[in-house]
Amino acid sequence: MAAASLLHPHVRQPDGARIHDRLTRGRRPGEIVPLSTLTHELDGGALWPDVGDWAAVTADLLQLIQDRECDGLSLGLPDIARALVCSGPQSEVRVYDPAAERYQAYGAADRIEVLAEVGRQLAWAEAGCALWPGDGLLVPVNPGETK
Repeated sequence: MAAASLLHPHVRQPDGARIHDRLTRGRRPGEIVPLSTLTHELDGGALWPDVGDWAAVTADLLQLIQDRECDGLSLGLPDIARALVCSGPQSEVRVYDPAAERYQAYGAADRIEVLAEVGRQLAWAEAGCALWPGDGLLVPVNPGETK
């Protein structure tokens, strides 16, 4: 979904606006930033209370999508790709391969590849128009950064 959806009036505020600020500050417009990356940046999640209730905001965003009050893209990622996106940028995901009787490790480079594929899916989905963040959005903390 578009980061600007965090500014929707049906999202818990000011938490949504503060999370939007953290997601967009110092990033390229259109950059894909998983919540896990922000958790990593917030001292492994220890600083989330200073920003907002991410679980409540996420629930509000999911409800917005379900109510068709904003656009959301369902990625349908395979298990390993989903695990990589849900883990921090420097995390390692280890998977046991019973046929080979060994573990396969996936790391930062694999996560970057998954995010690049997500970017391609997003570009394809947005070929006609960008994801709609919803109507009546609040003013962002940093007004120049609303993507």
